Amino acid sequence: MGYVKTAMLMAAMTALFMGVGYLIGGSGGAVIALVVAAGMNVFTWWNSDRMVLRMHNAQPVIPGDRMGLHALTADLARNAGLPAPAVYLIDTPQPNAFATGRNPANAAVAVTSGLIRSLSREELAGVIAHELAHIRNHDTAIMTVTATFAGAISMLANFALFFGGSRERMGMVGTLAMMFLAPMAAALVQMAISRTREYAADKAGAEICGQPLWLASALEKIAMGAARIDNDAAERNPATAHMFIINPLHAHKRDQLFATHPATENRVAALRAMAGRGGQTARPVAQPISSSRIPKTRKSRRAGPWT
Repeated sequence: MGYVKTAMLMAAMTALFMGVGYLIGGSGGAVIALVVAAGMNVFTWWNSDRMVLRMHNAQPVIPGDRMGLHALTADLARNAGLPAPAVYLIDTPQPNAFATGRNPANAAVAVTSGLIRSLSREELAGVIAHELAHIRNHDTAIMTVTATFAGAISMLANFALFFGGSRERMGMVGTLAMMFLAPMAAALVQMAISRTREYAADKAGAEICGQPLWLASALEKIAMGAARIDNDAAERNPATAHMFIINPLHAHKRDQLFATHPATENRVAALRAMAGRGGQTARPVAQPISSSRIPKTRKSRRAGPWT
């Protein structure tokens, strides 16, 4: 049902995009809007992982790293039936994580240094399993496409004021209304898709690591940390907020417009209910990470790979 709902919401986003194009330029405008959207989505789909990782200054984690992060991710990927994704570390004190990539064969998982410091080995496994679920469900590609659509709809709506055709069809009041309502509708669709996929990834992630309570505990800690610690890169790039396991935005008033995640307490309740139905069945994952083996964060943006 999650995929059916996602497909319906994606269809609604496409129709909205073409509708804005039609209001600006008639039937020709709708066709042009569709062609532009297709081009943008192909480019974004192909380059999404590099674009997002660069935005957050993520540094690669190489196999054999002293944190054991690469080995833990590879173990969980095997549990999920996936090729091991690339692993990245983001130097920020806010605990958080996201996955990106156009498909499971070209995917990456990025975690923050704050996440490693805040969570136990088991909780970290739950978070990585959640991100692997996004990869297995192809959510990374879906969310990239919806983000592109949302941005393109906002751009078209702003262009409407400068095109005579739209003013003739709707009048100045109608054009101004479209400038505000179309981006709002796009944001609502984007949020609905994101929330649908988060619940599905929580369930699948709990199954991958075999311990729903690991992820439930991690979500509570991440939510508390994200609410009080700024994530400067995410604030500069709010359109990527939906990719994180918990919304990283809180520093500005406009951040409430990007509330793309379901309530943490609802997600935790669902995971605890899953555990109560006998969801704790997996084998352990590797050895715990000792806090003494976790390196200090690096301040230089030119720092090399973590080893």
